[in-house]
Amino acid sequence: MEYKDPMFELLSSLEQIVFKEDVTQTVTLSKKTNALNDFELLRRGTGLKIDDFARAMGVSVSMVHEWESQRIKPTATEMKLMRLIHANPTLSRQLIE
Repeated sequence: MEYKDPMFELLSSLEQIVFKEDVTQTVTLSKKTNALNDFELLRRGTGLKIDDFARAMGVSVSMVHEWESQRIKPTATEMKLMRLIHANPTLSRQLIE
């Protein structure tokens, strides 16, 4: 039997609730988008400073810097959480509290 990460499963369920029938909506990550990359655009779209965004994601500020500089790619679980935050920016504020 294959191991399934419970956090990934939880976020998958939340993703289905948030996106309901439009599960095909995705955050497309390209190489470069003007001067900012997609992770930085996502973070700025939430209206959060980098330290607050890191806290909402449950990672360090340096990890967010790594994502934004494209040196490290987020895990599948982190990408799901980013998609949820992107779909509902107020979720990030709830995660900080």
